[in-house]
Amino acid sequence: MSCYHKTFTIQSDRRPTFDDVTERALEALAESGIKNGIMTVYSQHTTCAVLIQEQSDDVNYHGTQLILQDMVYGLEKLFPTCENEGQYLHPGPKHIEIAGRERDEEAFWSLNTDAHLRSVMLGRSVSIPVEDGEAILGEFGRVYFADFDQVRARKRTVRVTIVGD
Repeated sequence: MSCYHKTFTIQSDRRPTFDDVTERALEALAESGIKNGIMTVYSQHTTCAVLIQEQSDDVNYHGTQLILQDMVYGLEKLFPTCENEGQYLHPGPKHIEIAGRERDEEAFWSLNTDAHLRSVMLGRSVSIPVEDGEAILGEFGRVYFADFDQVRARKRTVRVTIVGD
């Protein structure tokens, strides 16, 4: 049994962003030489998610595929975008104080509770079966890295791990 790891970065924006990382994941699979096993695409960031969805041919004015924007609208109903202090219990004053002191974070950067909750709802990884060197995504399946944090743009790390023979 072999194990292969690859990481790459993407750049987020100050709005929910979705990066199609399918081709990069498939490149990692080809580099691995693994023919049968499982591929995991993972986010180490607690305000991000990884999901499989079909590609929508239509996009909005920001370039977001309509099916992914529809998902944002649905998640917005469950977890409204955090716009002011006290809208959610988290972050409390202790969290904001520690984040500022230990990580040099601006207080308003903590107003991303909605992003944390959306990430938990969708999950931070997907597992994809690999058979005969092919990722089994279905006819329309694409792998998307979603960043729901709207308080600042950042570089994000995507991790791909492939295990098998």
